[in-house]
Amino acid sequence: MPEFPDIDHDIEVLTESETKLEKPKLFKVLLHNDDFTTMEFVVFVLEYVFLRSAPEAFGIMLKVHNEGVGLAGVYPYEIANMKSEKAMNLAKAREYPLLCTVEEE
Repeated sequence: MPEFPDIDHDIEVLTESETKLEKPKLFKVLLHNDDFTTMEFVVFVLEYVFLRSAPEAFGIMLKVHNEGVGLAGVYPYEIANMKSEKAMNLAKAREYPLLCTVEEE
């Protein structure tokens, strides 16, 4: 009969633990009005960076123009920050002073 090493007869029981995933906090990306950035460029940024339809982009642009600030979108922090930076980099490349801010919702 072959020899077997000592076998530990204690049985370990694995239990499943519930991991609760929390939704990430959301942040608003706001566009601010200025006297130099064109309305057409704001619409372009809303369509290109924030993936808004033409009618949505036009409506947001009018809100920015008339009220001084408009909501471009709501995203988790990393995405909100990336989109804000992308919009301002596009503006800077065209010498527009467009300001985008990120605020917790």
